[in-house]
Amino acid sequence: MEKTISPEERIRRAEEIYYRRKLRNNDIRMSSSHVTERRENRQFSLYKKMILQILICILIYLIFSMIKEANYLFSEDLLNKTKEILSTDMNFASISQQVENFFKQNQDKFGFLGNWWSDEANNSENQETEDKQNVNENKEEINNNQTETNDSQEQENIETQDNKQSEENNQTNETTGIGGASNNEATVETVAEESSKKTQMQIDAEYIKKNFSMVLPAKAKITSKYGKREPTEIVSENHQGIDIGVVVGTKIVSAMDGKVTLVSKQGDYGTHVKIENKDVITIYAHCSKILVKEGESVKKGQKIALSGNTGNTTGPHLHFEIRRNNRTIDPELILKWT
Repeated sequence: MEKTISPEERIRRAEEIYYRRKLRNNDIRMSSSHVTERRENRQFSLYKKMILQILICILIYLIFSMIKEANYLFSEDLLNKTKEILSTDMNFASISQQVENFFKQNQDKFGFLGNWWSDEANNSENQETEDKQNVNENKEEINNNQTETNDSQEQENIETQDNKQSEENNQTNETTGIGGASNNEATVETVAEESSKKTQMQIDAEYIKKNFSMVLPAKAKITSKYGKREPTEIVSENHQGIDIGVVVGTKIVSAMDGKVTLVSKQGDYGTHVKIENKDVITIYAHCSKILVKEGESVKKGQKIALSGNTGNTTGPHLHFEIRRNNRTIDPELILKWT
């Protein structure tokens, strides 16, 4: 009866055959004990790999634990304490002085270190004293130079004032009006009093009438005047222009020469156009169609749009505005409607 071979013995024999074939060219025979030793080494390497994997798992676990505890590491209490420490005002000069006094008092105990510290402190004090003396000397020189300059300037100012006074006396004799005031002063005071009685809107309206030529944008009655009015969900409380009652499709003309700076369909004004000339702007709103383009130059009286009922309105009309430096002006102060 054939003897049964264990699996371990079969593996050993197979390994022996393998290594014999591998080393056949060198005619080297590998003993079974060497094969067993290599097998044990391989098992040992497997143990090493297993231990390494366990260590890696432990490391991953520690990393996750640290991440989990990150909220504690960066908690509000810790951050607040860190801010308090950083915001503490440390007086380094006071600390340095205290250290210096300590070394002076214990100079014998610290030997050469105490002597060195004392020498350094004395040198710094001497240097500060010299710097202060140099600064004081420079200040004295500057003050002396300044005094000399001021004296010369005062002398020149006295001579200049004497000359001006004599000239003013001569001019006063020639230009004095009634009551001892000159004619020029009286005129300036009169103009100032008249201008002080006018509002800014009146001043702007007179400026536009003097420097620009305007026509009516549409010949029709005014249905809503400039200024305060009874507000509703649609009607605003402060009316910054006037509403001219025209039906849809009425011709709208430019009130002045200028350049088209805006053509838009956005906002409460609906379809509207803005024309600008220097610091004066005219606006034509709630139109049904705009007949000009942005950047186009237009002439006074040129057809620019058709009236409509777009935007936030209660009915067909033309909303017309005049502005100077973004200040609104009542158009009736400039133009006359029949």
